[in-house]
Amino acid sequence: MDILVLLIPVSLFLGGLGLAGFFWTLRKGMYDDPEGDARRILRDDYDDRPRREDDESG
Repeated sequence: MDILVLLIPVSLFLGGLGLAGFFWTLRKGMYDDPEGDARRILRDDYDDRPRREDDESG
């Protein structure tokens, strides 16, 4: 029973940390368009080799 004195606060802390991480990802907009990416990769005009910003050879 003495271990519960340690495990309960640790589990509450880790749960709060996970919840804070979830809300952080919501604020950053990481869940805005999950269907768009899935459909975009299946389109015929998908570019397998997108142009890099540092690529100057055009």
